[in-house]
Amino acid sequence: MSVILETMGFFFGVIGSTMLGITLFNANWRVSSVDGNVITTSTLFENLWMSCATDSTGVYNCREFPSLLALSGYLQASRALMISSLVFGLFSCLLGMIGLQCTKVAEDNPVLKGKLATAAGAISIFGGICAGIAVSWYAANITKDFFNPLYPGTKYEIGPALYLGWSGALLDIVGGSLLCCSYQTQVSAAKNKYTYNYRAPNAVSTAKAAPQATLPRYESSNSICKYGKNAYV
Repeated sequence: MSVILETMGFFFGVIGSTMLGITLFNANWRVSSVDGNVITTSTLFENLWMSCATDSTGVYNCREFPSLLALSGYLQASRALMISSLVFGLFSCLLGMIGLQCTKVAEDNPVLKGKLATAAGAISIFGGICAGIAVSWYAANITKDFFNPLYPGTKYEIGPALYLGWSGALLDIVGGSLLCCSYQTQVSAAKNKYTYNYRAPNAVSTAKAAPQATLPRYESSNSICKYGKNAYV
């Protein structure tokens, strides 16, 4: 059972990290809202790195944000958290490949493999939390500006990339939890591997058998042997 948990957790983590990598470079983190607009000639969409605009003919232009220091604080923090999440996901995959029971690395030391798998799970959980914070923080700012009637700029809605990011963060957390849960099962299996079933012998009566009476040198319990040797000469 622990092998199945580890394998599922590892693949969940890999899939989650892949989805977060796609999310990071996806341009549709937020999309301009059409709410209240009668005629819409262009659509704006942004991510952590650039802003793009497309018209009704499908032609679009993108420009990168000119200065890092000129960006909003939450945008800079979201960048850092997403990059950290991908780095944690990479380390989690590397440790997970070594710690899985189905791999040949350190197969003679199941306790070490269990600890590596647990470390991979913890790192995966931490990476998923970082990504979840980044995506949720970005979405919170979108909704705050959208529902603010005094906001003068363009109002945006949550883009599809954020839903992909939430899914990837959730897979990272679930996969890491499965890796951590498999540690105790793996260690218990390793201990039982070297345990043999032993059944104690039946209890023997502690009472010592009464010693047989010592017979004379030329006597025995048989009646024919009640006479000495001289009787047959």
